Amino acid sequence: MGDPWDEAFSERHEEIMQAVYRALHKHGYADLTMKRIADEYGKSTAAVHYYYNTKDELLAAFLDYVLKEFADSIQDIKTTDAEERLELLLDQLLVKPQEGLDLPIALLEMRSQAPYQDVFRDRFQQNDEYIQYTLKAVINHGIDEGVFNDVDAAHVTHSLMTIVDGARTRAVVLNDIEELETARQTASEYVDAMLL
Repeated sequence: MGDPWDEAFSERHEEIMQAVYRALHKHGYADLTMKRIADEYGKSTAAVHYYYNTKDELLAAFLDYVLKEFADSIQDIKTTDAEERLELLLDQLLVKPQEGLDLPIALLEMRSQAPYQDVFRDRFQQNDEYIQYTLKAVINHGIDEGVFNDVDAAHVTHSLMTIVDGARTRAVVLNDIEELETARQTASEYVDAMLL
């Protein structure tokens, strides 16, 4: 089996990841099978097994794919202005998911398996650490520049993550995209109160 990020595999990898996404959307985590993924891929189950031995291995690769896309979207934020960068990061976390709840639903289902699946837990933990590191770095940069109040950046970061995680969970569980809009406003109010 090759490295999923190898150039020669990247097109097939993209197609398989999109097939996983569609299969998760249609069937949810509980009813997801390699056969259903292969049907969405338009190939045989053997074609999927050529690259991934098990469903869990494939879903771990899917998490890597989704989390890499998110990391890329954060790296695409070019501004060095701390206040603007923080606002854009919060938009990525709370506004962008408003494009639909399909992916957040699938990710919440996979999160629910994290206590039992080390491979899922590790990936969600890495993603959480990356987001916290990024938020904290922006906050510390703003403090250093005199744009933000001198606060405990770790505490503010943790609070913002609590707003984000709570809103995403509520949006999925209640099937209410407005939960994200409310949380985005709450995050702005929190930033204003703590940092500005």
